[in-house]
Formats: sequence, structure tokens, C-alpha cells
Amino acid sequence: MNTIRKGLLQLIFSGAYMLRWNDKQRASELYEIDKQGHKMLLACALWQQNSQHLGIEAKHSMGQKIIEGGLFDYLYRMVITDIKPPVFYRIKEKPEHFRQLTEYVIAKLEPIVAPLDSGFWQRFCEYHRQPDDSSQEARILSAAHLYASRWEFNCLRPLNSFDEEMPHIERSFQNRLDSLRDVAGVPALLEKENALARFANICGMLRFQIRWTQVPRIPATSVLGHMFLVATYAYCYSLTIHGCTARCNNNFFCGLFHDLPELLTRDIISPVKRSVPLLPELIREYEEQELESHIFAPLRKQGFDGLANDIGYYLGLATGSEFFESTRVDGVVKRIDDFSALHSSCNANALDPKDGELIKVCDTLAAFLEASNSLRHGVSSAHLVQAAGNLRKILQECGISELELGALMADFD
Repeated sequence: MNTIRKGLLQLIFSGAYMLRWNDKQRASELYEIDKQGHKMLLACALWQQNSQHLGIEAKHSMGQKIIEGGLFDYLYRMVITDIKPPVFYRIKEKPEHFRQLTEYVIAKLEPIVAPLDSGFWQRFCEYHRQPDDSSQEARILSAAHLYASRWEFNCLRPLNSFDEEMPHIERSFQNRLDSLRDVAGVPALLEKENALARFANICGMLRFQIRWTQVPRIPATSVLGHMFLVATYAYCYSLTIHGCTARCNNNFFCGLFHDLPELLTRDIISPVKRSVPLLPELIREYEEQELESHIFAPLRKQGFDGLANDIGYYLGLATGSEFFESTRVDGVVKRIDDFSALHSSCNANALDPKDGELIKVCDTLAAFLEASNSLRHGVSSAHLVQAAGNLRKILQECGISELELGALMADFD
């Protein structure tokens, strides 16, 4: 039986503690979870560019390999957190040493990850035991990884002019990205005036928006990191309910994009949103206007219509909310009544289904993890305690029995 327990959620969350570039001078801390969010947003954009000629089955098969490849690399990274990238690459150059390290990682992760889904765990093991760096999916992930890492590097470069490693690191990024220019979308990412490069830069800036700004927390998660959490939790739950490939993919990317408008409106906490009856509708209208002018229009102007349409689908622009169930056939989006209706009648790749209630649950679950982890570390306030209690109650009362949230919440007692 497929199950999700506290250990897996905490493992995924642990990237919120993992510092990046911690041997360099930094204006603000850079965290692994933010880098992963940026990387996967870029991977989505590159997937869209490289799958336009494919049928729906082949497109979503590529999407699954990209999403899972990103998650497989992330989970592996959580175990070898203390090994710096240059040392890791040296280990990879020695097959026997790399094999031993991989078997150690697999043994550490098996009791936590394997219960999620046997197919997912089997693919994880094959991915790391028989790596194929030449596949199109691997090259897309590599390009997204390098771009996101270089984006961070450009943030800290002005502060480290005295560091003799900086020119070498810069050349390495440039050379490796240049070697991937045959991947559709990569040349556009490397052109400063291109709409895709501008979009990639906008996504990266979400790491600077800290959630729960009025409440001291450890760790102080960003909007970008939260988006990655929601996406990963949504994908895991999609596997446990045996979602079709398209549904799993769409749920991941819906979670990944769901707070994109907050770059334009900032994070408005729920009590404020609910303080005036018409405020949520007004905020939604403003968000859509800003998305159109700042993101969709520039993308369409330079020929990235498909990406703009996909982001619009993930954000629920045609239905009124990303938290409504929907299908999409030949570009026509249809709202579905609820989780049960989607799950029983629309769980098929041909319908390109996307959950809504499940995404909302994962959004709530990520917020609960953010609150409970801070409380566990002794950083507390009356507001945070109340928020954690309210979030727990919402999850316990969730009407989607397939998610087994009652048993999950018992893990946190």
C-alpha cells in the first residue's frame, strides 16, 4: 500500500536548512530548497520548448522523467549534503567509488522513500545505478541546474572580487551552458533581452520574498522554497492515488507555479485576504492583470505562447482558481466539480487533468510543516502556535479520504 509519512515530508523539507555557497561572502543566505524551486521552474519551461512536436503521451512521458529526475537528484543530495560539488564530481569520475556512494544513499533512503510508491522507488534506483547523462531529459535538467546555480553565483560575485576561485567558476558555468545550446530554449535563456531569460530571472527573485514576514521562524522559508515544497508534496500524493502521468505532472507544476503572482502582489496573509468580502476577488483580478502585462504578454510576443498557456492552465486562469479541478482537451479548459469527480472520471492522459483540492491540501501541508518545524526548534509565538493548530485541524478535517491525512497528522503528535 502506498503511504506518505512524516519522515518523507521532513526529508523533502530539509532542503530549507541546507545552505548553498557557504564558503563565499553572501548578502543573504542561499538555500537548497530555493535553488531546487528555481531549477524546476526552468525545467518546466525547457520541457515545454522541447516537447512541442510530441503527442500527449510522449510529452508527458518526457515530463515525468524531468520531474522525477529532478526529485531523484534532490533526494540524493539530501543524503550527501556535506559533500561539496567539486568533490562529488571527482567521486563520479571513479566508477567504483561512485557505486559505493550510491549504494549507501539508496540504503539510507529506502525505508523513507520506498513506501511512497514501488514504481517510483524502482525508477529512483535505476536512475542512480544506471545514469544516462546523454538523454534529452537529463540535458534539460542539467541546463536548468546550471542556469539556477549561475543565477545564484551572479548574486554573490560582486561581494567576492577578492576570491581567486570566482573567474574559474564563472568560466565553468559558461562553458557547460554553451555545451547545451542545442537544447531548445537554452539559447533564449542565455540572451539577456529575451523574454524567456527575463521570465527565468523573475522566477529566481521569488527567493527574496520571505513567507510569514510578521512571524519569526526557523527556517524562514521563501515563496520560492514553499512553491517547491507544494509541488513535491503534490507529486507524491498524486502517486499514492495512482494519478495518470499527465495528472501527476500537472499537479507538480501547478504546485510549483501556484504562488507565482506573489512576485507581483507580495505574500498577503489569509486573515488580511478574508478581512473584506470582495478583497480576494479584487486581488485575483489584479494578479491576472499583472501576470498578463509582466509575464504572459512578453512571452507571447517572442513566440512562447505554449509556455504562457501552460502557466495559465496551472494557475487556473480559465476556471477562476488554481484550486479548482480541471481538464484540458485541444486547448479547451473545463472545470470539474470536485476531487471525486476528477478522480473517478477524468484520470486519463487524454484529458490532461489537474487537481485543485489536492493542491490546496499540499499548500496547507507545506504551511503546517513550516510552522511545526519552527516550533520544534523552539522559535515560537502565540500567532505561530495558533496557525499550526488551525492548519492541523484543516488537514485532519480534509474530506479526501484517499490521502489518509488523519494518520499522517498522528505522526506529528
